[in-house]
Amino acid sequence: MSEKKIVMCGCHEYGAYLIPQLLQVGIQFSHFVVLTPEQGQRYEISGYHDFRPLADKHGIPFYVPETYALSSERDRSFFDRQSFDLLIQGGWQRLFPAYLLDRLSVGAIGVHGSADYLPKGRGRSPLNWSLIEGRKRFLLHLFLMSNGADDGDIIDVMDFDVNEFDDIRTLYYKNVIAQKKMLLRVIPNLLSGNFKLQKQSGEPSYYPKRSPEDGEILWEEMDVGEIYNLIRALTRPYPGAFGRIVGLGLVKVWKARILDTRLSYPDAQYGEPVESFDGKLVLNCRGGLLLLEDYSIECGAEA
Repeated sequence: MSEKKIVMCGCHEYGAYLIPQLLQVGIQFSHFVVLTPEQGQRYEISGYHDFRPLADKHGIPFYVPETYALSSERDRSFFDRQSFDLLIQGGWQRLFPAYLLDRLSVGAIGVHGSADYLPKGRGRSPLNWSLIEGRKRFLLHLFLMSNGADDGDIIDVMDFDVNEFDDIRTLYYKNVIAQKKMLLRVIPNLLSGNFKLQKQSGEPSYYPKRSPEDGEILWEEMDVGEIYNLIRALTRPYPGAFGRIVGLGLVKVWKARILDTRLSYPDAQYGEPVESFDGKLVLNCRGGLLLLEDYSIECGAEA
């Protein structure tokens, strides 16, 4: 497609949907920069994906960096030698160092979304937060990276629904569809120098970093809608929402739905099973009933 050198840095499963589709339509990568499974475990990457088999399949050289931050002397030497023109991500949850960005003749395409236009919603886990907060749309931005977090000039924007049926995996699917459409629009223009940038304007806001401990279901504080949103935001490949269920103990919930908001069990505790159908549990919650369809007992209740 171009004689310019394109590098892909990726270690996340959403990139495993995206990158093969870019290859299929003729985007030619000079190198992949990837992490090994051992590095994925060390850096606790939820949704880790190993891109080495894809690189081998297409005859693309790959480089395994010493650090996720690409900060070692060996990492720097690799990028200095290669003199890449354009960087595309396949999921890379670290800021790229200044020396790397400065070496790119075109730049690095940043990808970030939120429920509002940047600079609102910078930071971590925007897809998860959009579900947790019950948002109805998601705006995906492509931008040219600078040294800050998600603060580069905008290249393109596309929005899509966050609907009541979505979970984090279906949002990944939509994210891939939107990103593919935008990349196919902008890559030829970036490589030819025929593009315009729009600066971000307004007061920034930031999503905070999430940890597995943030996935606790607080039955007494959360209503049934908040619980449903938390579960679908943290399901696989994330660590999962969890809580203590009366009679069962500590449980991780992978799939649930709001069963009803009118039927009630006033004598039951919040988080207590009140019915069972076909192996699925109905829990009493604030404001309604929750149907647990997929769950695992992490620690059983004491006798």
